[in-house]
Amino acid sequence: MTDAKNYDVTDYWATPDEFTKRGGDCEDYAIAKFLTLRALNVPSTAMRVVVVQDMNLKVGHAIAAVYVANRILVLDNQIKPVVAAETVKHYMPLFSLNEEGWWLHRPA
Repeated sequence: MTDAKNYDVTDYWATPDEFTKRGGDCEDYAIAKFLTLRALNVPSTAMRVVVVQDMNLKVGHAIAAVYVANRILVLDNQIKPVVAAETVKHYMPLFSLNEEGWWLHRPA
């Protein structure tokens, strides 16, 4: 659900409680996944919320990424299974964040 329909604003990053009650868009899913994994004791340093450009749809998008055994796994509300980041070719990372900080991504 878009933020315009749900909150009557262009962009809104919902709290997990708001997301549970009202639903949300991609960054709300990514934040909920991040916080759920944190509640399961996955360290913040092993995760990121990543804001990407979807090169197919030409829109911004947000996903959760988790580092496991030297691989990056993508948790995305648009891709049902958890997939390895290297298999997702249509996203260009813009920036990522976690509890430790934020990182600006530059094209290769």
